[in-house]
Amino acid sequence: MKKTKWIIAILTIIMVLTGCNKNTSSGKDLERYSATFLSLFDTVTSMVGYAESEEEFNIVTKQIHDEMLTYHRLYDIYNSYDGIVNMKDINENAAKAPVKVDQKIIDLLLFSKDIYKETNHRVNIALGSVLLLWHEAREDGLYDPSSAYLPDMDELLEASKHTDLDKVIGDDENNTVYFADPELRLDVGAIAKGYATQKAIEKVDISLLISVGGNVASTKAKPDGSEWIVGLQDTEGVDGSYKQKVKLDKGAVVTSGDYQRYYVVDDVAYHHIIDPDTLMPGRYWRAVSVIVPDSGLADGLSTALFLMNMEDGQKLLDKFNGVALWTALDGTEYKSKGFDKVAKD
Repeated sequence: MKKTKWIIAILTIIMVLTGCNKNTSSGKDLERYSATFLSLFDTVTSMVGYAESEEEFNIVTKQIHDEMLTYHRLYDIYNSYDGIVNMKDINENAAKAPVKVDQKIIDLLLFSKDIYKETNHRVNIALGSVLLLWHEAREDGLYDPSSAYLPDMDELLEASKHTDLDKVIGDDENNTVYFADPELRLDVGAIAKGYATQKAIEKVDISLLISVGGNVASTKAKPDGSEWIVGLQDTEGVDGSYKQKVKLDKGAVVTSGDYQRYYVVDDVAYHHIIDPDTLMPGRYWRAVSVIVPDSGLADGLSTALFLMNMEDGQKLLDKFNGVALWTALDGTEYKSKGFDKVAKD
């Protein structure tokens, strides 16, 4: 429920702050159109953009939807689809023999390995065995809160022995994936939405803003050259209130927070962002919002910064020319270098 409310909050500010817009190069008045889909990455996807006609906008958004749906099915670790070899199939079969996969999976694995190294292993798609134990406990706890429990630490420690991403062998010449560790399991939830979003919009010509479960990205500034305005939810406020508004031309805004997916055990909330060192939910921050040009990178960095102190987070941001807003456990906000340049007064 928290996650859905966050999505709606973002979309509300997008809608309020957009309207008819003139293209500065052609002088034409372009109309604002919007579209919403419920079939992508198990969340709400909304697009707002400017086009000369509704037909043009619908063609663009259908293309984005269809490509995103392909990524959704390929990266799904829980469901199978006829005629598609996806992450679920890889988890079930890649330890037996190399599995032939789509190039989009190979590309994601290569991207994930880069993120793994750049974040000092904070973002690890091979953490799936650990995350599965937390997923099962969270699902059970949400279904029956009175019987909610934590995963057994001994089981978590045993699962953590099988999280070496280097044991995932991707052959980009033959398009195969093999697990050198039979107990290893992939979970791409930390980067899949952002990565797929980036790939789906990078060839779009119109000015468009897309939100995929709160992961927001834009193709370029509005037709008149002004930035999009995106609201960052106030984690302590009522639904629809914002702690900050930021300006976005071409780039992405992604937030990782402890208030989006969690369950409660003995009056303590346990969220879904697991620290690979402690094997427990990260306790540095309530939320971290990251702005960088690439949506996949923003997704990975927001998770990484959520799981490290601010000094290390700033060093990581500096590598990618990014900015961030941290919200501490007590609600105090900290801005990265350069954040004031994107903040909306």
